[in-house]
Amino acid sequence: MIRALLRFVLGCLLLPGLWVTAHAQAVSFPELNTAVPGHADTTYLDLARMIVPDLKADGEGFYAGTTPIEMRHILGDDQGGSPPPTVSLPNAAVLTVNAGGKQRLAMLFDLGQAQDSAEGFAALALYDLDGKPRLLDAVDVATDQSTYFREPAKLRIGPGDDAIITMSMHFNSNQNYVGTVLIVVRKDRFEPIDAIYTFDEKLCAYKRTQDMTFEALAGDPSHAPLKVTVTDTAASSGESCDEAPPEPSSHEVSVTYRWDAARSRYAGDSDAFEKLAAENAKRF
Repeated sequence: MIRALLRFVLGCLLLPGLWVTAHAQAVSFPELNTAVPGHADTTYLDLARMIVPDLKADGEGFYAGTTPIEMRHILGDDQGGSPPPTVSLPNAAVLTVNAGGKQRLAMLFDLGQAQDSAEGFAALALYDLDGKPRLLDAVDVATDQSTYFREPAKLRIGPGDDAIITMSMHFNSNQNYVGTVLIVVRKDRFEPIDAIYTFDEKLCAYKRTQDMTFEALAGDPSHAPLKVTVTDTAASSGESCDEAPPEPSSHEVSVTYRWDAARSRYAGDSDAFEKLAAENAKRF
């Protein structure tokens, strides 16, 4: 239970400039025992039980369960960690999205981390709420220990379609590791666009941050190009330290993803983010 509470607190408090705006605009955290709007006889707990069938209130304000249903990892079968033997949820993140001209409900459940796994396990679920609610798809979107919707949680890419953006992270006293996943919904199934990995560090003499922005560009009216930009900034801390700070710097790394009709998927116009991840790995 303490672990679940920690994940919830981190989601609310860490990097407030990154998450608070996104949650205020799009993501909600309803109590699981409340009714889904328009479905007085269905609660968010009923939807959650489509992911963790034995989920139930534990009497202390949380919801406990065991093994989730089988699901693939969004980035492929060779990716991802294992779910923990037991899960404990305070709530779930809820996001309304457009997919194929229809309104769908997405819910993100951070289920925690198995003891022998370096990554967490986070289920992103897609529901059809027209008529009796039903689960359409579910994938593990965790690329690190704790997983959330990022800002913006969704981005309009067509008149009836949104892209979804999630992020996973872990941190220590002076380093922050973040993996961001761009996702589309096609035929009521989640499909990946890309995973982007960034790395922040704060040392005595300086801090280096890699902030990310997202933009849907004009162009294809049904599949808008998506431009993602990472601004890599190094700045002196102003502290007296044994090491000399680097020269202040700031540069942008951008990739634009365009719809490839022949392959029926979005494709990036460069490998700049792969190179960035390789450069960051040298600093770990």
